[in-house]
Amino acid sequence: MQPEIVIIDYGMGNLRSVLKKVERLHKSVQVSADLKVIENAQKLILPGVGHFASGIKKLKESGIWEVLNQKVLEVQTPILGICLGMQLMAKCSEEGNAEGLGWLDAEVVRFKVNDTRTYKVPHMGWNTVEIQKESPLFAGVSQEAMYYFVHSYYMKCHDAKDTLGSTNYALSFTSAIQKNNIYGTQFHPEKSHEWGDRLIQNFIALPA
Repeated sequence: MQPEIVIIDYGMGNLRSVLKKVERLHKSVQVSADLKVIENAQKLILPGVGHFASGIKKLKESGIWEVLNQKVLEVQTPILGICLGMQLMAKCSEEGNAEGLGWLDAEVVRFKVNDTRTYKVPHMGWNTVEIQKESPLFAGVSQEAMYYFVHSYYMKCHDAKDTLGSTNYALSFTSAIQKNNIYGTQFHPEKSHEWGDRLIQNFIALPA
């Protein structure tokens, strides 16, 4: 049977942990690289761990690039990008000097930290997210909620309306985004216990 939610397998990402988390909250979910399965999904999750330029290359080589643009921009299918998956939605990245999907007026840049004793790169561990605007993705989530981060690069949004949440680590950076049907988190909700569960449940509950 066609799953309602498809976790996109483009060869980069902690797919198993995302699948286990979503599967526990919603049974109709599947990891897939099959273009037809992705085309027919009601919601999409784009996870990712690793190098920006490599991620873009794999999306293009697999044919998923074209399907994603059609589903997200034309059909307006809800999509949740996680970590690298969110970064790939930007126009470009310093990591490999590569162009991204371009869904957001944003760029991805590396942390440049002066106080290296206090702030290690990568930013790794638990941190809070300051919610910048009302969104169904953070419905019922406390401002004190902690989420798990692992990243050396972060997204700079040039349109403040796209920033859903921000986090402080040597500087304030965009840690969650929303633009119409496009959602993303720099942190890993699948590793963030009860507040990660709440966020994923909120995404599942979005109208398709």
